[in-house]
Amino acid sequence: MKVCFPVEKNEGITSAVFNHFGSAPSFVVVDVESGEVGELVNNDLGHTHGNCSPIKALGGAEIGAVVVGGIGGGALGGLTRAGIRVYRSEGGTVEDNLAKFKSGELNRYLPGDTCGGHGEGHDCGHHG
Repeated sequence: MKVCFPVEKNEGITSAVFNHFGSAPSFVVVDVESGEVGELVNNDLGHTHGNCSPIKALGGAEIGAVVVGGIGGGALGGLTRAGIRVYRSEGGTVEDNLAKFKSGELNRYLPGDTCGGHGEGHDCGHHG
């Protein structure tokens, strides 16, 4: 299974996990079985807020799970419909979160956990 981690700057498994799926410039992708680490560029980076196309963002790559600090409802719904599970990052690096993912320590995102916007009253479940 390939696990995707949105990042602001690709530094492989030492990259910090980004707080928003749709606005991450790129994604570090780790194959859990082989340990292979790759990168995907966010192909939907220029979308308007609330209109993220997560499958376009991932360039159609076969991903089994996403680990991220924050995600909007549209992106969460799109990933879920595509059979991709979405987990809440615990902060830190890809490596930290990958270990927690493998041990079953990360919580899945539910529809009520999503980001609603970034204006006044912003109430995301992530920090930062």
